[in-house]
Amino acid sequence: MSDTSSIKLSYMASDLVFKQLDLKGLRVLIDWALSEGWNPGLSDAELFYGADENGFYGCFIGDELIGGGSLVSYDDDFGFMGLFIIKPEFRGTGIGSRLWHFRKNTLLARLNKGASIGMDGVITMQDFYKRGGFEISFRDERYQRIGEVFESDPNVSDFNIGDLTAVLDFDLECFGVNRKKFLVPWLLSENARTITYKSADELKGFAVIRKCHLGYKIGPLFAENFSIAEALYKTCLTIGQGEQIFLDIPVVNKDAVDLVKKFKAKYVFECARMYAGSPPKTPLIKVFGITSFELG
Repeated sequence: MSDTSSIKLSYMASDLVFKQLDLKGLRVLIDWALSEGWNPGLSDAELFYGADENGFYGCFIGDELIGGGSLVSYDDDFGFMGLFIIKPEFRGTGIGSRLWHFRKNTLLARLNKGASIGMDGVITMQDFYKRGGFEISFRDERYQRIGEVFESDPNVSDFNIGDLTAVLDFDLECFGVNRKKFLVPWLLSENARTITYKSADELKGFAVIRKCHLGYKIGPLFAENFSIAEALYKTCLTIGQGEQIFLDIPVVNKDAVDLVKKFKAKYVFECARMYAGSPPKTPLIKVFGITSFELG
């Protein structure tokens, strides 16, 4: 590193300021995520911000936003870190490390004593996250398939408000933490469609498929068993016919792996769900698609 670069980085480090982001600032991070190829949903900024308006921070040099990320609290009982992004010209300077530790410590201070934090870490960053106190719980793999029309299942229907209590209860079981504040707008978003599977008027699974800048993402996809997950997945593929459809599966769920293999979906990339503290108690055999890498 040249002397000029060293002086510049020293100046930047001393001038670095961490500040909470408003919705406008979060939209900047989402735009950066789009440019990085992360393919956010069309309404992600508003939906993420609605989950926890105090859950997004950026790092600044002067008035310039150079990085940021989420540190979302779910009822102070569980936290999630994601959307971690640094402008390319500031990578490799140590600023990202400082921002990450600031976010972790700030989130811990917001949570109840003993609460855990989750995140989805890309392969290249997992050793860094381990040094920061996180351990891998399971791997997530993203799969992509072109949507096409399948025969409809009579047990699958569009979500209606009368399903809300049952869906919230099912989500609590599968996610392990109450996230009603986030989930209700997620279910009702104008750029998403929520479908349910009911048998004898009892909810057995549900899925949300949301429009992204490229195609659609499914998340969550929670179901009692393989056949119910398949019916929901086929309906999502029908909704997004002709478009790229992405599903992020926990590979610890063998049925989820079998599902994407059955439909010949293509592997895209992978992350690992990591936790600092004890993971929420969740029946991963019912998790066929996680909600998002940004908020859990």
